[in-house]
Amino acid sequence: MSKYTTGELAKLCGVTVRTVQYYDTRGILIPSELSEGGRRLYSEEDLKRMKVICFLRELDLPIDAISQILKEEHPEKVISLLVEQQETILSEEISAKQEKLAKLRELKNGLNSRSFSLESIGDIAIIMQGKKKLKKMRWMMVLTGLPVTALQWFSILFWIIRGIWWPFVVWVIVAAVWGTIVSRYYFRNVKYICPECHEVFKPTMKEAFWANHTPNTRKLTCTECGHKGFCVEIWGGDDQ
Repeated sequence: MSKYTTGELAKLCGVTVRTVQYYDTRGILIPSELSEGGRRLYSEEDLKRMKVICFLRELDLPIDAISQILKEEHPEKVISLLVEQQETILSEEISAKQEKLAKLRELKNGLNSRSFSLESIGDIAIIMQGKKKLKKMRWMMVLTGLPVTALQWFSILFWIIRGIWWPFVVWVIVAAVWGTIVSRYYFRNVKYICPECHEVFKPTMKEAFWANHTPNTRKLTCTECGHKGFCVEIWGGDDQ
């Protein structure tokens, strides 16, 4: 069985010799034996115990608390819970870092696609802040529209096969009501950034509804500077 000196144990665990000696004086890591010259010698079990102590110290547990845990009848159960808790915390931190990295990459791509200016950086930041909410709203519109589309095809087939036309009339009424509600909801929760003055503005629903558009832009007249052109669509529902 391997034996480790204080220095070797400290090196394997990434701590100082003084730390190992301190744990000995506190009674939480007593060496298995002493050499003939009085040097502390630690076993494989001592090494495992030291690694557990180091882990608990990284969780900012005080020495007294560690001592109490190690004195439990089944300390491994407590340590297992702490490990699971730490795993959850680290996973959340990794997710947060990954989300931050994605935002930085998006900002980088945005800067590469337009002239560098304080105004453009501000525009990109605003777009990024509401991107998830805007995406969620669009998906909600798609999902609520699926039953309406299904009803459309059902009514058309019913008319063709059975010669009964009234289900199609029902679909027209349902589609009109759905379209009105969804359009009002949509345009109530979006705003636009003017590419000229970089101001955020809200057009009238009539103008926005009939304007030429792409998935992320709409050709509008800025209410601030009067510029007419494609403006970037952003989330604008938080202040409603």
